[in-house]
Amino acid sequence: MDAKNSIIKPAKQGLSDHVRGGATPSTPRPSREAAEEAVRTLIAYAGDDATREGVLDTPKRVIDAYEEIYEGYRESPAEALDRTFSETGGYDDFVLVKDIQFNSHCEHHMMPFYGKAHVAYMPTDRVVGLSKLARLVDVYAHRLQTQEHMTSQIATAIEEVLKPRGVAVMLEAEHMCMSIRGVQKLGALTVTTHFSGAFRDDPNQLVRFMTLLRGK
Repeated sequence: MDAKNSIIKPAKQGLSDHVRGGATPSTPRPSREAAEEAVRTLIAYAGDDATREGVLDTPKRVIDAYEEIYEGYRESPAEALDRTFSETGGYDDFVLVKDIQFNSHCEHHMMPFYGKAHVAYMPTDRVVGLSKLARLVDVYAHRLQTQEHMTSQIATAIEEVLKPRGVAVMLEAEHMCMSIRGVQKLGALTVTTHFSGAFRDDPNQLVRFMTLLRGK
């Protein structure tokens, strides 16, 4: 393998817990059988018959879906950023990947929220594979989240692993917990941001980020 384009394993020391890996549960993970039984209880609580033919296999399907929806707990954000390249040709501007679609679930109601993430960073001597930034968004999206926390976590992971000169993260999302229940405001978007380093200290960089983001 080319030494200049090698996989760099991030050092575990100095990384936040959420950057090293998924959350550590305070109790052992229940068995699949227990999880399926919990779904049957919820079906009955909703007022349906859990033994009815139409929902007989629903507990299995729900747990199958959970394995996919919440796979982020079994993945490491640090390892999502492990491939970096030094052959940059002297590139010294920021890298922006915008319109990264994501789906997540609110930790308050366990209802979906979905939208787009825009991620930029100013590399030092190495750049990361572009798909890794999208993968990082997915790792955090596939956990129970708040949009604010997810925004901060994405930025922190990039800061701690890549050690860039600056990071900018913006998330725009619609939350089902406020569009189909509660206030029922369909189409309302929530925007969260995190800026650090050059994006926070130099207003010109922030303006350039927003200009490129909005395509003007």
